Amino acid sequence: MCKNDSSSTLVLAGASDAEPIEQRGGSRLNPRRSMQGEIGFVGLGNMGTAMAVNLAAAGHRVIAYVRRPDKINRLTALGLNPTTDISHLFDCEIVISMLPDDAAVHDVVFGRADLGLDGLAFGLMPGAIHLSMSTISSSAASDLASEHARYGQGYVAAPVFGNPDAAKARQLFIIAAGAAADVERCRPVIDSLGQRTFVVGADPGHANLIKLLGNMMTATAIEMLAEVVAVLLRRGLDPKPFVDILTSTMFGGRAHQIYGDKIVRQSYAPGFVMPLVLKDVRLALAEAEKAGAPMPSVGVVRDRLITGISRGYADLDWTALGLIAAEEAGLSVSPLVTVN
Repeated sequence: MCKNDSSSTLVLAGASDAEPIEQRGGSRLNPRRSMQGEIGFVGLGNMGTAMAVNLAAAGHRVIAYVRRPDKINRLTALGLNPTTDISHLFDCEIVISMLPDDAAVHDVVFGRADLGLDGLAFGLMPGAIHLSMSTISSSAASDLASEHARYGQGYVAAPVFGNPDAAKARQLFIIAAGAAADVERCRPVIDSLGQRTFVVGADPGHANLIKLLGNMMTATAIEMLAEVVAVLLRRGLDPKPFVDILTSTMFGGRAHQIYGDKIVRQSYAPGFVMPLVLKDVRLALAEAEKAGAPMPSVGVVRDRLITGISRGYADLDWTALGLIAAEEAGLSVSPLVTVN
């Protein structure tokens, strides 16, 4: 198992102290300390657990950090090597984070003295890579990359498109950005998690911006589907033929096909739950405001999500935008229909 030791702050052999890591074409691993084949993992929610299990199935020894001891037995049974001590990840060549928001990733990288949590940036060996697969803001990604660079480490942003089912099936789409050498070192890991990887450049923030904007396109598509289904229901029509026609002609994309079917079936089983969607919406609106580019349609989605959460639907999937639209149309619907 990876363990922390006093050599965690050694500089790279042969590297100039004045030469920024990003100017050397990425991080350079210290071979004396690397634990080849071992991958650290932080963030064992539904998505993270599915991804970590796939890595273990691919032959990697996965050191999984969890704060709650009651998760240890379950994760062990899944083939992982769980620990409640984050320092056990510090000798790993690559550490993956799959966390819910900017604050959670910040705590893991910078540390939290009040929680007794040492940060990855301080503890990882020079040349190690933090592979951040969380959906966070572009500014947070830049801050995290800078902090890792201070310690001679690499940082690759690789947020994903897909839900826990897609993660289990290795069907994720991954958007990667970082120093070319670091991305290349991460490719075997990334490729074992998804069906396709898009490398979008050296700036990690660009990957997170693309992920946020992609989520907004999906969210607005779900909202529009929810609205038109509500109109059809108000007219006493079965919405399924309409959705079948539209997804077979002008709107044949994955989002319309997958979520149109779920809204018709009133399938609101938890997947991408509303508070996390709202977090992404707020991040995207902040990115738009920073760019001076309004996104009024996303503002509608934000208000719908707030409405749904206030009505007690926080544990439902974002397909429950269909439930909210139906209620707003005065329809009698059941929020308890959560069958996939």
